[in-house]
Amino acid sequence: MLLALASPQVEVLGITTVSGNVPAAQTADNARRIVELAGYPDVTVCAGADRPILRSRRSAIDIHGETGIDGWDWPPAEHPPTPRNAVEWLVETLLREPAGSVSVIALAPQTNLALALRLEPAIADRIAHIIFMGGGYFEGGNMTPAAEYNILVDPEAAAIVLASGVGITAVPIDCTHTAPAPIGWSEDLEMLGTEVGRACAGMMRFFEIHGNKKFGTRSRPLHDAIAVGALLWPDLFEGRHCPVGIELNGSLTTGMTVVDWLRQTGQPDNCQWLRRCLHPDELYRRMFAALATLPQAPSRSSPAYGRNR
Repeated sequence: MLLALASPQVEVLGITTVSGNVPAAQTADNARRIVELAGYPDVTVCAGADRPILRSRRSAIDIHGETGIDGWDWPPAEHPPTPRNAVEWLVETLLREPAGSVSVIALAPQTNLALALRLEPAIADRIAHIIFMGGGYFEGGNMTPAAEYNILVDPEAAAIVLASGVGITAVPIDCTHTAPAPIGWSEDLEMLGTEVGRACAGMMRFFEIHGNKKFGTRSRPLHDAIAVGALLWPDLFEGRHCPVGIELNGSLTTGMTVVDWLRQTGQPDNCQWLRRCLHPDELYRRMFAALATLPQAPSRSSPAYGRNR
């Protein structure tokens, strides 16, 4: 979210939150704290689905902590989320935008977006592009041997989105694992000397300590920020258009993203599957330069769903 807010290439129309790493009420409060920290207190934040479409909640406090953004002493949000349901807000917002004008960045389970597409299919025509962080094929899964967290939490939602007919780019762990953060990047963020830099450094340290312990690594990729980077700087990534489906009923593979990389099924291509980041050092250099502009960036009334500029 901070990277999107800091980037002049996009205008962020608003942020919707969902039950994921922590419950929906907490994620909405987290989003308010983040937009206020970044100097964008007037950004719309709407709380959405408090559970997946068909399944029970599945948290990830072991990686991101009890609050979902552990690692820094966050001040309370000064304002509550907008008192609108996220799904209704999505439908109304997209319907008033010109056709093919809005990019949707899905950084969590895709419950809100799937429900909005089912509630009003006409919004698909307003969406130019969906970029979602989720899935894994060549790298397997990070929550089960076959499934990545965002897809595993609500596989039905991911299946609905992939069948929407909208142009989709997936930023799976296949891609994000090729772009771990530079060793010591948290110290670099701290040295920015801003509240945003200190907050990012704290969250990064927490994520590295617990993630490195779980996965046996020295550094962790910033999965969600990499997905935003794929929208901002597609030149830094490579992948392939191919058919992608979601396993919904496997005894061992529920939530698996089944990628027909060699186009063996005869199904139509429905997704640009990013395989790798070509220049990780440049990606993090650009991220750092963007974050360094916060919170000094001028306030904007409506920058994550955004219109490409």
